[in-house]
Amino acid sequence: MVFRHTSVLLEETVNGLEVKPGGIYVDATLGGGGHAFEVCRHLSDKGRFIGIDQDAAAIEAAGERLSGFGEKVTVVRSNYCDLKPVLHSLGIDKVDGIVLDLGVSSYQLDTAERGFSYRADAPLDMRMDQRQELTAKDIVNTYSEQELFRVIRDYGEDRFAKNIAKHIVTEREKNPIETTGQLNEVIRRAIPMKFQKNAGHPSKRTFQAIRIELNRELEVLRESLDTMIDMLNPGGRICIITFHSLEDRIVKSAFRKNENPCICPPHFPVCVCGNVPKGKVITKKPILPGEEELAENSRSKSAKLRIFERC
Repeated sequence: MVFRHTSVLLEETVNGLEVKPGGIYVDATLGGGGHAFEVCRHLSDKGRFIGIDQDAAAIEAAGERLSGFGEKVTVVRSNYCDLKPVLHSLGIDKVDGIVLDLGVSSYQLDTAERGFSYRADAPLDMRMDQRQELTAKDIVNTYSEQELFRVIRDYGEDRFAKNIAKHIVTEREKNPIETTGQLNEVIRRAIPMKFQKNAGHPSKRTFQAIRIELNRELEVLRESLDTMIDMLNPGGRICIITFHSLEDRIVKSAFRKNENPCICPPHFPVCVCGNVPKGKVITKKPILPGEEELAENSRSKSAKLRIFERC
């Protein structure tokens, strides 16, 4: 299957970066290379672009798409949590801009055997990086009922998390749950029918929760943001596109903390903690897709773009 992914908030993200022709830019979630291609178009021969992704299919597709830009482009298969050592290995200490698009690609969702989608029956996989041994099947069949409840409650924010976890454990005692179709049926039985009619697909939140847990998505995001901001040159920007409230909360909080890191009590007349602001939040409110993009790409509906500039 050809790697296909429609880049969300493309123009807004590239404009938000304020690309300098001779600058160094990173797309740390390269995907199909949509944002990357537009950034590279703005670079002169002195500019440099580094694309990072942990998905082998994305690396192959983006590498092909960006091949026309020659030696100014370097593509690396890695997780963005390793951005600092990846850049250091390339002799780079600071960059002028970073893009993070935290969405699951259309390719990953539409390739049934990857196991991301609840709309097709396939093996329970969900690995962003297929070099990883742990799969969604392992989580569903080995986590305790309490652990499953925590994952579905915290990462899926599903009101029926407790009942879904209970049904999963009961079902797997009879037979292992090995496919997305089997898991769908278990979740369907765990949610009262009256709540299924107008609430979208019953499996949506649980599948999201398991995927986040398996790929450590929120941990990686939380642990990486400060380092990314530290790696920006003065005036450099980081643009982050999130797709659900958990991610957005982490980004919003990290940006706010780096803009105003003071931890002194409010009644202190002057700051004595010594924490210095690293920059400023450019987007006081997130940038959302316009009506035209929403009409063309329904998957952009929950996207939010936030931008931070290093001082």
